[in-house]
Amino acid sequence: MISDTIAAIATAVGEAGIAVIRVSGPEAILEVERIFKSRIKLTEADSHTVHYGHIINPHTGEEIEEVLTTVMRAPRSFTMENVVEISAHGGVISVTRVMDILLQQNIRLAEPGEFTKRAFLNGRIDLSQAEAVIDLIRSKSDRAFSIALKQVKGDLSQQIKNQRHTLIETMAHIEVNIDYPEHDVESMTSSFIKDKCSEVMTGIDKLLKTAEEGKILREGITTAIVGRPNVGKSSLLNTLAHDNKAIVTDIPGTTRDVIEEFVTINNIPLKLLDTAGIRETLDVVEKIGVERSKNAVNEADLILLVLDASQPIHEDELVLMEQIRGRQCIVIMNKIDLPSVVDMDVVTRYIDKDLIVQMSVKQQEGIDALENAISKLFFSGQLESNDLTYVSNVRHIALLKKAKQSLQDAYDAAEQLIPIDMIQIDVRLAWEQLGEIIGDTAGDSLLDQIFSQFCLGK
Repeated sequence: MISDTIAAIATAVGEAGIAVIRVSGPEAILEVERIFKSRIKLTEADSHTVHYGHIINPHTGEEIEEVLTTVMRAPRSFTMENVVEISAHGGVISVTRVMDILLQQNIRLAEPGEFTKRAFLNGRIDLSQAEAVIDLIRSKSDRAFSIALKQVKGDLSQQIKNQRHTLIETMAHIEVNIDYPEHDVESMTSSFIKDKCSEVMTGIDKLLKTAEEGKILREGITTAIVGRPNVGKSSLLNTLAHDNKAIVTDIPGTTRDVIEEFVTINNIPLKLLDTAGIRETLDVVEKIGVERSKNAVNEADLILLVLDASQPIHEDELVLMEQIRGRQCIVIMNKIDLPSVVDMDVVTRYIDKDLIVQMSVKQQEGIDALENAISKLFFSGQLESNDLTYVSNVRHIALLKKAKQSLQDAYDAAEQLIPIDMIQIDVRLAWEQLGEIIGDTAGDSLLDQIFSQFCLGK
């Protein structure tokens, strides 16, 4: 049982209309009442009611801040504990003064993610739902937000629970036949095990089918914009970001470091890396930038190679195309508003013609074609139905793969008529691995690691 009361600022610190401080724990209402001056006592207030008053210094009676307090009684709150949310004026000084007074009571500062951790420990949400809260906060596109919201509601959890229920039935059947072997034939039990393992593996395959797309929507595609100096890399970044993030000049070598910017294209989050123009140079600073550009190319999920259609292919560009051959790459033939002299036959030796986009960044031509090419490359042109449950968490994906392998081992063993008490080991292992996704079989160290990723106040 959790016996202490915690508090933290639940909104971003800074100037704003209001700031919210969340207090949760068995004594949350009583402790806040001691420093809250109003016409009504909070300990007598109904749940889910809002009250106007002032936070006061209990020792001097001085009014510290004018606030609204919201009372939520257990178990009808996010943490399933008594919760009071204090809405103060937005600003560093106001929230700091209120927090100082709160922490002088029998209240301690919450750890990162401790409110969500209490919601998990008190049974309001499971571990996969708790992790989806992080994804909800960090979402970089509408689609990523929608996927996280479905997981917060428990769509993934329910599917995992259904698969675990099937495995529980399977283990129960095995236990009966171990204890009372005279009531069944071992070949019939093996057939039953194979059927159930196949059923659960089919469900896992359905989830894993969405894993790659889900992971991309959650984390974004690291995209390196590469090419020689003055081919239009920085202009492309500015166009996609709808902002002048990178300096654009006619002077070669203007960009000397890697510039990062997040953008969303067709609901796909991209982490754009504008790199220094790759060429041989004696300039020490530019040389460092070129090396960083090469590292960015090696680490990128997607490479946008920008070529100048008004110039012949340079030797450096041939080297680049050779290096990225076979990678996820789109070639942008920029400056098509100028007379074209580039030899396309040379380009198509290295890059599939379907992955070549004609553009004029200056004239804003070809942007839609680039967006469609990116969608087609990663999502076959479109995302799946909104009804699909996407698996986007790396931990979940790894555990699903482990559970599938355990079930495959159990299936193979049943096919070879290995004693069923040996087969049950693999079935139970799969059940535990699926349970780790929703937290039923998760250890304390894993929980600490997951909740430490949350921001303070969540």
